[in-house]
Amino acid sequence: MKKNTVNEIIRKALELKPQERYMIVECLMKSLEEADEKIEEIWIEESIRRLEAYKNGKIKAVSIEEVFD
Repeated sequence: MKKNTVNEIIRKALELKPQERYMIVECLMKSLEEADEKIEEIWIEESIRRLEAYKNGKIKAVSIEEVFD
């Protein structure tokens, strides 16, 4: 979306009543919480691939201490 379009939407939204602006904010926030099914599917496949690689000795586990050192 173009910057001008975004600015126009914001300008028009600011002209709304507080209750109407709240509804818009609530809908936008809720949309950010919804998981993208395709991304979820990709992560599940990757998790399974990594678990199998670990079980087959192709990768090793790393402690949390090593991760944050």
